[in-house]
Amino acid sequence: APMRISVTLTALLIAVSAHAAPSLSSDEAFLPVTDKSVMARIDQVRHSVSEKASHLVSTSLGFIGVPYRRGGESAEIGFDCSGFVKAVYEQTLGLVLPRRADQQAASTDKVTRAELQPGDLVFFNTMRRAFSHVGIYVGDGKFIHAPKPGAEVRVESLAVSYWSKRFDGARRVLNESASMATERTQKMLVKLSSRIEVGAEQQHYLSQRSANSVSLEKSN
Repeated sequence: APMRISVTLTALLIAVSAHAAPSLSSDEAFLPVTDKSVMARIDQVRHSVSEKASHLVSTSLGFIGVPYRRGGESAEIGFDCSGFVKAVYEQTLGLVLPRRADQQAASTDKVTRAELQPGDLVFFNTMRRAFSHVGIYVGDGKFIHAPKPGAEVRVESLAVSYWSKRFDGARRVLNESASMATERTQKMLVKLSSRIEVGAEQQHYLSQRSANSVSLEKSN
């Protein structure tokens, strides 16, 4: 069993790295496109994003085997579904989420199933009401959660019929500063793209001008 958990952990962490999306979050995006520090910064941010996602997933996987307990939100006494999510986010990223699953859904940003990334929240209708159960997506079509009384924290597949039929949507946890950073990133990427286009136009103009000069010299 320990070997199986170890293999699962390794596979899921590889999946996290594959899902982690690169982003820019510095004024360095406004440097000349040819400046190598821009590419170095992109690689640095990509590594940082991957690290955070991996840390979140590895923390959650560290709770595998903790028993379910209604109202619980610690490894010492056990977890219920929303208490588990709350504890993982607070311990890993220092973010304090609401206590109930429906409140967690209401306070986070909606994403489609196709957009799921490790660390996103996945919700299910298990009690004939929306957002009555929650887990954390860990990549590779799997999620980790505290299922029900008598069970323990475990990893399951979203493809399993029971969960697939009851899937109620996904959410991404973004605090205000993270949202602002995302907006700044988008603006920087647009500006960087514009610089690349302008640079290409200038290069074409200079090449044409040089060719015209050579042609004039030959005719003289």
